[in-house]
Amino acid sequence: MLQNILAVLLIIALMFSMFVTIKKRQNARIIGIKSALTSICFYLIAITNLLAYWFDFLGLINWSITVVLLIIGAYFTKYMVISQEN
Repeated sequence: MLQNILAVLLIIALMFSMFVTIKKRQNARIIGIKSALTSICFYLIAITNLLAYWFDFLGLINWSITVVLLIIGAYFTKYMVISQEN
């Protein structure tokens, strides 16, 4: 029962976080996919681990996918736009 509640909370938090990220990018008028790839990779890590937990797919393949997405996300941080506040 607790696992189901935590899974639902994770899904709600992911949807809220994606909504906030998209709105911030729109307000800052940031376009392009390269600057969004870090966020996309981190969201995919959370989704991959949630699906792995649901379908009992915890193992080497899940860890490999997580590490690859983490490395890709870290690589694309150099394309993130630095906001300049006055």
